[in-house]
Amino acid sequence: MDITVYRAEALARESRTLPAATYNLARTLQARSPSGVAFVPVRSMQVLAILDATEFVFLDGHTKSWVMLAWQGFLAHERSALDAPVPFESVCYEDSGVEAMRRLPRELHLALQDLAAKQRIDGPAKVLNFHARRRGDERPAPPDGA
Repeated sequence: MDITVYRAEALARESRTLPAATYNLARTLQARSPSGVAFVPVRSMQVLAILDATEFVFLDGHTKSWVMLAWQGFLAHERSALDAPVPFESVCYEDSGVEAMRRLPRELHLALQDLAAKQRIDGPAKVLNFHARRRGDERPAPPDGA
């Protein structure tokens, strides 16, 4: 799916940190996507988060194709442990982004958890039994249970 988004001039930039649990879950969901982009609806705020390899972009439900806020420059490689927070830069493009930044880290985490729960693969695992043939052995492999 292609979505075109537009950015106004940046109004503010701020260095922040994202809790490891949120960052790791976001990257897991992004990696599961065939296109490498995850679309996460943050329903409690009427925001759509678009997560790709370089940034998290947030679109307000009222200004649909204009970026309200972007989180960029994730420095995951600088953390000393997987459970350490990840530094990043928050770039605000709309006045509403300043207010949204107060609630967004928590609400995004909850939305990521909801999305991960919907994508969970439930049910028993099934082990497939493959019989390997040896080199030069032209006999067919025995059927399962034999």
